[in-house]
Amino acid sequence: MVTATFRFYEELNDFLAPERRKREFACPCARAATAKHMIEALGVPHTEVELVLVNGESVGFERLLKDGDRVAIFPKFEMLDITPMLRLREQPLRTTHFIADAHMGGLARLLRMAGFDTLYDNNFQDSKIEAIVARDGRILLTRDRELLKRRTIMHGCYVHALKPAQQLCEIFDRLDLARSVRPFTLCLECNTPLHSIDKTEVLMRIPPFIREHFDYFSTCDTCQRVFWKGSHWQRMLALLDECMAGSQSS
Repeated sequence: MVTATFRFYEELNDFLAPERRKREFACPCARAATAKHMIEALGVPHTEVELVLVNGESVGFERLLKDGDRVAIFPKFEMLDITPMLRLREQPLRTTHFIADAHMGGLARLLRMAGFDTLYDNNFQDSKIEAIVARDGRILLTRDRELLKRRTIMHGCYVHALKPAQQLCEIFDRLDLARSVRPFTLCLECNTPLHSIDKTEVLMRIPPFIREHFDYFSTCDTCQRVFWKGSHWQRMLALLDECMAGSQSS
């Protein structure tokens, strides 16, 4: 029997059983178990992990564990440069285009509001999501741990918050998105770019009150929706400011 000692750091502890959080613990492993196999067997999706040290040496997920190994597992780093160590992915983690699973519709709309290309379809099956992630290199946003454990999904985030506004601020903080924001450049429904349109071209597509009080409009060529800076826009801007302030101060 192979037994290794594990220690998970920071937010990775949220995935562990309470008695294993923020402490070292010994765990029996299969004789041919890899680091990835044991990390996920203990409940942590590999997409949440940025660095694995075995006996103080940085290793890849494929490292076979041996009896007596001491394994330290770290999440994605924000402030610490680990360039000299072995990152677990060939491509950067923070490409800023996403795919959200069926339970992340509210978050998808808010990310689009902030200008981030975010695919979402309530009818997406897990196999379809997996194929899109592998094909396009998108970051998967989900609360489904098992989906994040699939081998072809290299970039993903387990979303801890339950409400869309809190989820948006969480993703801003974790992925340092504040500097990449392009608010109100994508359609909230279609995820396609918006463009400005002259008021005279949309007079028959907007309510009389809007015609009287607003002069600047944008539209989506896919769904033909028209957007203006009304009260809904103001509320979304306030949320965006809150998330950006929280991200920059953390």
